[in-house]
Amino acid sequence: MSLTDDYLRAATDRGPKASAVLAAAAPELDATTYLGRCLSRPTFLEAAPYRQLVADLDLLHSALTRLPERVFGGDLAEFARTVGMAETQVQAICRGRGAAPSRMGRADLYRDADGFHLLEINLGSTVGGVDNPVLNAAMLEHPFIAEFVAANDLSYAETMTEVARTIITEAKVPTGVRPVMAIADFPDSYPDLERQLHKSAQMLEPLGIDAIPCPVDALEYRDDRIWLGDRAIDVVFRLFMIEDVLKPGAVELLEPVLQAAERGHVSIFTPLDAELYGSKGALALLSDEAYRDRYPADELAVLDRILPWTRMVRSGPVTVDGTSVDLEEYALANREELVLKPTALHGGDGVLLGWLTDEDTWTAKVREAMDNPWVLQRRIRPVPEVFPTDDGSEEWLLTWGAFLVADGLGGFLIRGSQELDGGVVNMATGATATCCFHQR
Repeated sequence: MSLTDDYLRAATDRGPKASAVLAAAAPELDATTYLGRCLSRPTFLEAAPYRQLVADLDLLHSALTRLPERVFGGDLAEFARTVGMAETQVQAICRGRGAAPSRMGRADLYRDADGFHLLEINLGSTVGGVDNPVLNAAMLEHPFIAEFVAANDLSYAETMTEVARTIITEAKVPTGVRPVMAIADFPDSYPDLERQLHKSAQMLEPLGIDAIPCPVDALEYRDDRIWLGDRAIDVVFRLFMIEDVLKPGAVELLEPVLQAAERGHVSIFTPLDAELYGSKGALALLSDEAYRDRYPADELAVLDRILPWTRMVRSGPVTVDGTSVDLEEYALANREELVLKPTALHGGDGVLLGWLTDEDTWTAKVREAMDNPWVLQRRIRPVPEVFPTDDGSEEWLLTWGAFLVADGLGGFLIRGSQELDGGVVNMATGATATCCFHQR
């Protein structure tokens, strides 16, 4: 029996009603990633799969961040072009690269009977959901849940605390210094996030960081410092994404921050090169048999275990399960087992699920994507999980978001959908999320 089975059995006998869990949690979830709503119970993860996931994600990060040296002879610009970045983005990445690849990120995974399988990995400070422990705390207000967590020796990571540690470590903040950090987004998207960002800034205050949300155009570079009004800024927390660089006037808008970072006058958390390693094109390179001789055995074992077949959409032959086939022919013949994704967009934008797409549309989109920055990925079939309702139960398909931080794995954001055939699971488009407790 799994922890989830144990919980559901006990909850049926003496647990709180689903509506009571939701009603108690909702006030704590205002102006958070959860958008005021949540599922009716936490998720649970036993010690063995938790340890395996920690180890797998560590080695996956290693494999991703060594792609430039292993495949491109250290040429970051060529790596960026290969995974589909436009020249404007390539130049911004090369100017804004860090001394070492950031550890900050979130791997999004499905879980089936064999374990976890990667949908995508977003690396960098733009990943959402780091305020997720507010729901762990709210769930523990229910005596039944608190007793179950204690009886099974379960725990959870304080993701915001881990993020604060990662910022201080990677920005090389001197011991004893309390940095001033601008949480900077592009002017067009900042108003939608402003309320949530101020709440996150309040959460960072007791963790040793003075955080001030702002649009990036409010930052000035003068006297060898970045300034926000009369406040000198030590760290710029980057919320703007690599696709923002393509907007009209974006390069000029970012110039003060990039110039200051190049001269060592401010730290960017995280540098723009993080977007490269989180590109779906990078996953296609890891998945390609042509480069298997570049990885040690432990990394290959991880790639074989958690990374589904993924390829750049390129004309000509590719290898599928050891056999060479024409990519376009394979894509058109296997529509119901494939997903088409843009390499460098976020939030599920542009993703096309073959099994939910008619044949004519799929054919047109595959041909349109050919030799452009898109990937094909093999379908994963997750096992839905059961959640209580007031008068029974219902199934939800879960996407497990696992946070990478400086010290390893820094918590989970679990998003659910009742579209059990799959789909893009996004909070902004109606997903409902929950938290996770894992065995120590």
